[in-house]
Amino acid sequence: ILAQMVTRGAVPAALIFDGGHGTGKTTTARILAAALNCEAGPAPAPPPCAACVSCKAVADGTSLDVVEIDAASNGLVDDIRALRSQIQYAVGGRTRVVILDEAHSMSAAAFNALLKTLEEPPPATVFVLLTTEPGRIPDTVASRCTPFTFRHIAVADITARLHHICATE
Repeated sequence: ILAQMVTRGAVPAALIFDGGHGTGKTTTARILAAALNCEAGPAPAPPPCAACVSCKAVADGTSLDVVEIDAASNGLVDDIRALRSQIQYAVGGRTRVVILDEAHSMSAAAFNALLKTLEEPPPATVFVLLTTEPGRIPDTVASRCTPFTFRHIAVADITARLHHICATE
């Protein structure tokens, strides 16, 4: 679904990735950030290419187009206000991606500050809220986000996929 959104240029301004620890929320958010800024573009095949400067910068954690915040440690209203100031300026890529890890840990005042930004997001900016506790995200914020639920993959499914890959290779 996310690959189709990228290809069509229809990624919502705000997403919530919820699920247990180790289900791939953060990794998926980083892949999405790379895909949105990949120099190969969304066609003919969905990015990211993993070879261009932008993809490598996202993978290395050095991309100026990706802001990753641990909201458990930086989830106060002043942190969100500073973020709002920071994202008002373009930095060179096509899309600024803000990843808020452990978003459920933000203070009520921080959520209110974020709400204003989600209601009127800066152009070419995507917010990805990552959480293991979606019930702690206020309804006012959650209602402005497109939800994606992540689940652990069964061992049998992983084994079957590895057998398929080995047979194909």
